[in-house]
Amino acid sequence: MILRLIVAGGLIVVAVLVSVVIRRRRPPDAPSQPRSWAVPAQVDRSDFSQPTLPWLVVVFSSATCEACASMVAKARVLASKEVAVEDVEYGDRVELHRRYNIEAVPTVLVVDGQGIVRRSFLGPVSATDLWASVAEARSPGSSPEPELGL
Repeated sequence: MILRLIVAGGLIVVAVLVSVVIRRRRPPDAPSQPRSWAVPAQVDRSDFSQPTLPWLVVVFSSATCEACASMVAKARVLASKEVAVEDVEYGDRVELHRRYNIEAVPTVLVVDGQGIVRRSFLGPVSATDLWASVAEARSPGSSPEPELGL
């Protein structure tokens, strides 16, 4: 009886040691990698048309993106003597997408005269929210939701 207990105890110890060795040899699980696409904080206004206008709305887009076409149409309504609107389509201007590290489209930037990005959107947004964010950037306090596009 004692011999059986010693053998059983020995087998348990061996099993635990084997388990520890196997765990140490196995590589740890890769940590999850959250993806947080960043938008540029500043752009060089000379990279875009009409660099002397006080405001610029840039839509980084792709010809294969249906939401991009909609965002470009919404942004074009904002064009005026104070606001330049520019579609930077990936296929036509890949160098700007790379320069500003644009990894997702549509990306919309609302940029002031110094090139500072005052508002931005990743992905599609309603026309109302886009227009309100431009109004708020141009005239703080004019929008009921001033946090739009921050």
